[in-house]
Amino acid sequence: MEWWKKSVVYQIYVKSFQDSNNDGIGDLQGIISRLDYLEKLGVDVLWLTPIYKSPNDDNGYDISDYYQIQPEFGTMKDFEELLEKAHQKQIKIIMDVVFNHTSDEHYWFKESQSSKENPYRDYYIWKEPKEGGVPNNWTSCFQGPAWEFDENTKEYYLHLFSKKQPDLNWQNPKVRQECYDIMNYWIDKGVDGFRLDVINVISKDENQYYVDSPIKGHKVCANGPHVHEYIQEMNQKVFSRKKLLTVGETPAVTIEDGKKYAPLDNSELSMIFQFELMDVDGGETNKWSDQHFVLKDLKQIMSRWQEGMYQKAWNSLFWNNHDQPRCVSRFGDTSTALYHEKSAKMLAICLHMMQGTPYIYQGEELGMTNVPFKSLNDYRDIETYNSYKHLLK
Repeated sequence: MEWWKKSVVYQIYVKSFQDSNNDGIGDLQGIISRLDYLEKLGVDVLWLTPIYKSPNDDNGYDISDYYQIQPEFGTMKDFEELLEKAHQKQIKIIMDVVFNHTSDEHYWFKESQSSKENPYRDYYIWKEPKEGGVPNNWTSCFQGPAWEFDENTKEYYLHLFSKKQPDLNWQNPKVRQECYDIMNYWIDKGVDGFRLDVINVISKDENQYYVDSPIKGHKVCANGPHVHEYIQEMNQKVFSRKKLLTVGETPAVTIEDGKKYAPLDNSELSMIFQFELMDVDGGETNKWSDQHFVLKDLKQIMSRWQEGMYQKAWNSLFWNNHDQPRCVSRFGDTSTALYHEKSAKMLAICLHMMQGTPYIYQGEELGMTNVPFKSLNDYRDIETYNSYKHLLK
């Protein structure tokens, strides 16, 4: 049995986990200082949210240099120390990588934006205006159009997320090789796998760039025409080098899709994050409502994925992460201390007793709840700000 089928993964949102130098920002030395705690918890794998150099428009998911550590988190020497000390405790490290898009401050995009003749122009998705406006009606995951006009070259570039996160053009083999080189660099450092951000939207249908769609947000490009071809190529050039844990974030997938992305022959990914469970209360399709989940629906979704993937593909198990509300606030009852504790333990037992690899979000082991922020100014999240403006309008 593969090692990751017997593991428990603990997600660390680096910025808020442990601050070692009193600057108010979590860092790599902070994680090192908590390795004894994590070992005592029984954690097998640490998933680190992006630690690469970034202007932080989207909390590090906008990467400006994949080969450098974000200075506020520490240095490459700190990362190497973390890797070494975690491995001494038999704790593996997987990194969060974002290959659907980069930061607009990445060298590739600056070159791409400089002229239509630049060798990097085809690293991104540029389109001419349609009747003087956007090529189509696609929208960003963070509200507003998914196209941004560039005054310099008089064309639009695609961004399924922030306008500071231009989408990479995966049809370009040079782009694909750049991404494989990045992962191989970190494998050579000694990392044990990757969490691949929105990996199932990397393949766009080139025939749809001037066609409107009723689908909102990044899901308009989910499960595109060449996505399995790209991931299989990635597997051959990267994943096959070492027994890695690879988990793909895959919005808008079905069980049938799951079997293709995470087959037991390991020809693509080890497993995926599906979001049908996260949408049980409308959290994916209408997250800004106060709709409550129905227990029967939750059980049916869980059972369907357990049975549908059984002996065909491998499940990932999670109640929450950096994009989701705290599970005890969402699925439990925190009205009294007694119910709070019982809810947290019940959710943990449920998760760990299913077949699949469990993912624990930092603080989940303590029964942490949502933070009741009183002011919009307390948030540091582009989606929250944009959605507030959109709903107010």
